[in-house]
Amino acid sequence: MANNDVVITGVGIVTCQGVGAEAHVAILGGAAAPETKIDTERFAPYPVHPMPEIDWNQQIAKRGDQRQMENWQRLGVFTAGLALDDAGFKDDAEACGTMDMIVAAGGGERDIAVDSLIVDEGLKRNDRERLLNEKLTTELRPTLFLAQLSNLLAGNISIVHKVTGSSRTFMGEEAAGISAVETAFHRIRAGQSTHTLVGSALVAERQDVILLYEAIGAHATGGWTPLWSRDEKAGGGIITGSASAFLILESREHAQARGARIYATIDAIGGDRGSRDEGRLEARLDRLAESADAEGTVVFSGASGAHETTAREKAWLGQRFAGSAVRGYSAVTGQALEAQFPLGLALAALTLGAGVKVAPFDATAETAMAAAARKAVVTTVGHSRGEGVAILSAEK
Repeated sequence: MANNDVVITGVGIVTCQGVGAEAHVAILGGAAAPETKIDTERFAPYPVHPMPEIDWNQQIAKRGDQRQMENWQRLGVFTAGLALDDAGFKDDAEACGTMDMIVAAGGGERDIAVDSLIVDEGLKRNDRERLLNEKLTTELRPTLFLAQLSNLLAGNISIVHKVTGSSRTFMGEEAAGISAVETAFHRIRAGQSTHTLVGSALVAERQDVILLYEAIGAHATGGWTPLWSRDEKAGGGIITGSASAFLILESREHAQARGARIYATIDAIGGDRGSRDEGRLEARLDRLAESADAEGTVVFSGASGAHETTAREKAWLGQRFAGSAVRGYSAVTGQALEAQFPLGLALAALTLGAGVKVAPFDATAETAMAAAARKAVVTTVGHSRGEGVAILSAEK
């Protein structure tokens, strides 16, 4: 199975902290936690980690391609290009033509003006079914329906970057990101794929995204408070963040044959979902992390900030990985829904590849690293359902 070891050879990443692998290695290897970048005004009372300034031309050369995408697609296509560049595939037409692609995606962006118009008109009329049909046929742009298709992110990556092997799109919040990477991993391990582009993107600066969280009382309100001790009187605890992460996964044989740089090996990965009552969450996490070693390990926790699940994950991590350095990355990037698990893997791969010690993101709840870790564990506990764990190791 050694030749089918799954290795990470390319990382594309965008968060509020910056653009690209190099910028994030600098943040991870810094002497202190990165500066908190939060916007508390635009969507008050809901704080959001904003998207950084991006020159779209660097990865999406045609202005026509840029114009026909919504922001979440534009962000995903841009980040996929970063990953291809980082792995040395960007100008290899033959390799991109046989590259598989797996994307985790949510729904397209809403036309907020039309939504608001329908709600306002609905307050004045009783024939609301007729009203809705009228507005759907007269107010919506036909292209909006096309732009809302979740598999259009993969479609636009194929168009712009010529990645034209098999294509799969998963939907379903954090679990979609877990399933996307897990599927890529197992396909390579089974010899069904040699190189795969996998990832996701979220633009959190959307009123409809915030509404999805607030509909179940999950979004934090007011200002920023630390991830591991969110103010329970200020909303549900989640602070979202615009972020995107795409990875190039390869079999070791394929990567070595082309002389690729390897960030890390994925030793194991798994996802599951089910009831969280009566300790079932902790039991499921124990099973998913069964082969992980606590010694010499850094844990990148994708804890969402949701009060109950984050408290339970914190307690589980303290028991299962006692003595390990834990880094709750939502504290510095925000919670990125479908992109949360790929984002954690990207941060873990960059950390192992660069051999850096990551300063605590929350000095009151996280301990310093005595030495650079040789292993990493990535967790994601969905804000509502779905859990995933990945175990990585540095190259010897």
